[in-house]
Amino acid sequence: MQLSYARRGSGTPLVLIHGIGHRWQAWEPVLDRLAEHHDVIAIDIPGFGKSAPLLPAPGRRYTIEFAMSGIADSFAGFGIERPHVAGNSLGGALALELARHGHAASVTAFSPAGFWQTRWETAWATGNLSLSRAATFAPKPVLRYVADHETTRGLAFGMIFGRPRRLDPAQALGDTLAMREGRSFRPVAKEARHYRYAGESDVPTTVAWGTKDRILLHRQFEQAKRILPKARFEDLPGCGHVPMNDDPERVSRLILETTGAISVEP
Repeated sequence: MQLSYARRGSGTPLVLIHGIGHRWQAWEPVLDRLAEHHDVIAIDIPGFGKSAPLLPAPGRRYTIEFAMSGIADSFAGFGIERPHVAGNSLGGALALELARHGHAASVTAFSPAGFWQTRWETAWATGNLSLSRAATFAPKPVLRYVADHETTRGLAFGMIFGRPRRLDPAQALGDTLAMREGRSFRPVAKEARHYRYAGESDVPTTVAWGTKDRILLHRQFEQAKRILPKARFEDLPGCGHVPMNDDPERVSRLILETTGAISVEP
């Protein structure tokens, strides 16, 4: 399977996995820092960014496990085996599943999907993401205007980011178009409603959650603590659902502490 990706640095491999509707550029704020310690590969999930969709066999669904298997199969093409993995949202769930199935050396998951406790929480997350995607089908001049102006950018991206006005206008427009063009958005969102993470792995695991996450609500952090009692848990003060842009220093530090590249701060 051919994936679109960016690769930087050298050392032990580290794979970065974005969330639904996003693209590998979500990790751009932390890539250079991580590349000082690792061979970093930021991928476009199949069916998002510039990666072609995975096509399930007739009668099969596009489940989280199916997507995880496709990503695991891609590791050989990168010349890596059992890399460190970090993921956000859907990518966080995929990272945890990779570890659970023996494909990851460590996991850092930022607001991972799959820890919702009620149908309401699931509907809130998938419904708001679907509404956000619907808005991306506005004419491109409108999207460009929204991205270019701090006030409209803050309003448009406030559900996703804790500090949306920090977004670079070009990045904001690129993210908008990536969500619109994500060919696997609908099947993944449909299957996500039925997904619950269950199980645990023995690899070093960190789960971090933005205190201003308005998609996967911070209350799900407590559910993650119950299901993953051996993991390390960290709040991300002031961060939203996609924390890499909100606090790149803290995000990169947590990843590097989990991989063992740097020491854990006291």
